Amino acid sequence: SPEAQDPHLYGPPPEVRGMTCLDREAFGHTVKVPTLRIQKDVLHKAVKNLKRVALKRPGLKRVLEVAGDESHKLLLLDPASVSSPTSFSEAEKRTLGDLGVPLQIGHHELRITYENLKADEVLRAVLPEGQDVTSGFSRVGHIAHLNLREHQLPYRKLIGQVLIDKNSGVTCVVNKTNTIDSTFRNFQMEVLAGDGNMVTKVRENGVSYEFDFSQVYWNPRLSTEHERVVDLLRPGDVVLDVFAGVGPFAIPAARHGCSVLANDLNPESHRWLLHNCRLNKVDGKVRTFNMDGRAFIRGPLREALPSLLQGPAEVHVVMNLPALALEFLDAFHGLLDSDSEPELVARALPQVHCYGFSKQDDPRQDVVDRASASLGVRMEGRCSVHMVRNVAPNKEMMCISFHLPREVLFSNHSVDKGDPVLGDPQSLCFVSSDSPEEPSSKRQKCGEPTD
Repeated sequence: SPEAQDPHLYGPPPEVRGMTCLDREAFGHTVKVPTLRIQKDVLHKAVKNLKRVALKRPGLKRVLEVAGDESHKLLLLDPASVSSPTSFSEAEKRTLGDLGVPLQIGHHELRITYENLKADEVLRAVLPEGQDVTSGFSRVGHIAHLNLREHQLPYRKLIGQVLIDKNSGVTCVVNKTNTIDSTFRNFQMEVLAGDGNMVTKVRENGVSYEFDFSQVYWNPRLSTEHERVVDLLRPGDVVLDVFAGVGPFAIPAARHGCSVLANDLNPESHRWLLHNCRLNKVDGKVRTFNMDGRAFIRGPLREALPSLLQGPAEVHVVMNLPALALEFLDAFHGLLDSDSEPELVARALPQVHCYGFSKQDDPRQDVVDRASASLGVRMEGRCSVHMVRNVAPNKEMMCISFHLPREVLFSNHSVDKGDPVLGDPQSLCFVSSDSPEEPSSKRQKCGEPTD
């Protein structure tokens, strides 16, 4: 029947099209739904067997009283599934026959309100017809993070409010207003709806993190990748995390029994990294640094390597800054003095896991070529490449893993000890009582300056 085919059966009145300020009352309307009259004593069995055709609507009861009849109830059916007795399957008809329920379809005038509509139904009714409707978002604790397109922007405040109404636990909705700033990896965002509180808590792979989402980088779609790399580690290994963020590699690695040196250039990320180390009780296993990635490689990492390479532990270097990390590989050139090479000749050199974006037709080859160019040696056949995720049409996030080549790491002359990029030695610290202050966990409004 035409009614059964109509996807807009519960659709709100056409007058809501083009609404930019949410008026929940305007969505109220009445629809005619089919019903079955069922004896009370067999109601439970009947409903259980009619799940396919029963009405399913948020906030609506599917079983109603029958006025003046104590012995029967009305089961509301889905008009998209049922238009006549022939709409029932053979099994459903058999069940109803066994229970003595007559196959007589009645009708009930049902009042549908805003509360009974799903987010995408509300948005599809409001946004221009034929335009792409998104109710998809990234969830970061209580924050829903959108990336709206041009045609959706006039409706952005309404979209934000609808997402709060329809998603339990979401109290703030933000829209990204520019691309990620590669320096600190955070982006400008506009609060569309809710309380504007940007300090959030998330749990990933059993680990808790707290941070100010407006000031640091966090991607909820990388949990599988974080887990994959941590699963490569063994207790006792050493992890050197060059672009650590708020700790999604460093903290699970420390909990796994590894010793960690974790660095991030963004002072806010560094503060939350310290905070999360304490939160997860791994502050004794993680040394944190707040400096440029290249300075970290040529400073603290270089200083730590000779003794690490004489010990039994495997050394892993994680470089997760996909927009730029491949360009940082040249910092490993001549990192160690060739005088120390003979005593280290027998052991495996550090394993690097370096991330990069690629828009090329062959992203695997692309990252191998770019890593080779940065390192100055051909890496084909000396590395493995893992496809992490598709970021956008024709844009992949890749991870290339390899042992640092000897000819890159050792040189005939050591790094200039007076190199100004080594940074201030004060910037490296164990998490301890005299380390930088805890991040302010007061309710931070978006755009408000931090302490």
